[in-house]
Amino acid sequence: MDEEYDVIVLGTGLKECILSGLLSVDGLKVLHMDQNDYYGGESTSLNLNQLWKRFRGSDDKPPESLGTSKQYNVDMIPKFIIANGNLVRILIHTDVTKYLNFKAVDGSFVYNKGKIYKVPANDVEALKSPLMGLFEKRRARKFFIYVQDYEENDPKSHEGLDLTKVTAREIISKYGLEDDTIDFIGHALALHLDDNYLDQPALDFVKRMKLYAESLARFQGGSPYIYPMYGLGELPQAFARLSAVYGGTYMLNKPECKVEFDADGKAIGVTSEGETAKCKKIVCDPSYLPNKVQKVGKVARAICIMSHPIPHTSDSHSVQLILPQKQLGRKSDMYLFCCSYSHNVAPSGKYIAFVSTEAETDKPEVELKPGIDLLGSVEEIFYDTYDRYVPTNDSEVDHCFISTSYDATTHFETTVDDVIAMYSKITGKTLDLSVDLSAASAAADEK
Repeated sequence: MDEEYDVIVLGTGLKECILSGLLSVDGLKVLHMDQNDYYGGESTSLNLNQLWKRFRGSDDKPPESLGTSKQYNVDMIPKFIIANGNLVRILIHTDVTKYLNFKAVDGSFVYNKGKIYKVPANDVEALKSPLMGLFEKRRARKFFIYVQDYEENDPKSHEGLDLTKVTAREIISKYGLEDDTIDFIGHALALHLDDNYLDQPALDFVKRMKLYAESLARFQGGSPYIYPMYGLGELPQAFARLSAVYGGTYMLNKPECKVEFDADGKAIGVTSEGETAKCKKIVCDPSYLPNKVQKVGKVARAICIMSHPIPHTSDSHSVQLILPQKQLGRKSDMYLFCCSYSHNVAPSGKYIAFVSTEAETDKPEVELKPGIDLLGSVEEIFYDTYDRYVPTNDSEVDHCFISTSYDATTHFETTVDDVIAMYSKITGKTLDLSVDLSAASAAADEK
């Protein structure tokens, strides 16, 4: 271990593994360590026995009616991947797609006035959707056509609107859309976390809508999302393989990884079991440098095992359902994620559902009830909360690059934004994500 590395990465969570892969591909000498004896950190995947041990203690055993333990791959941070999004671009850019098999996700739904609806993503779907009345459908259709035809580099498609200056609220009011329509478009389609986007320049909002619609069209499925067979636990391992191919070194089960600093407070290495590896930069999750992060919130979630799909989701075997904050009288959205044996994350006939949200109280059972009530009968339920941290350090001074904790969303967009921002800080370069998206389509189409 007494070598010098360009970067030492601590923790094998998804963000750390993606960065380790990207930095290795760039030709940097990377050492990747984890104090756990398994891949994935917070974003690991558990079988049924591990799930039981974590939430029920070691004395309790899962009932036999749930099936074999090893047929379960329950992701602790479940997130669907938007088909044309930046994570797919990173997978293609690094050629990690060859280690993974993806399958399209069946459905994307939104909760509105007490009912569940498919998210309409284009002008045709807007006209069919029971979410809106007749006149609203026509207004929404016109808005969707404007978004579909909008091209950043073609002023003719802008209809006289400069989206770098006009706010999302102004563009929406031009089309006269109702509050409930704005709610599902902003939260379930553009995937904004709150309503602050309404007073920001509209370009990002329109781009997000286009990304959703183009991703939906990509696999002709019922949603714009894809998900790996056997769950997300495959992703960190795929990036670990990538890093190893490019000369990266991996060490699991390294206790008490202690970051060493020089007199100026700059990170110079990591000590574990009496040996120190030197480095120029440290990349890690918040657990490795607790004095350089601050708590900014908490995620509440329920993990449920069921024998049926979520009701009113067209019998979808895999589905995302977003409950916008306004519909629940909350400050943050609630997310439902469901996956099943069709993605090999549970035995035949079993479904894994997650209900998650940014915690606003200390009572997850009460707070998550609106989402849990939509699931129908549940065989087992585990409640969990975890704190969210963000870095407070100046990475230019201490050369430590710390990821933010995972949020409550059930899609990958915020996670990948953090990875891309960290990559730029670490390398001083912008990550080039101009790839041929069709390179990943065959894998998804075949499955």
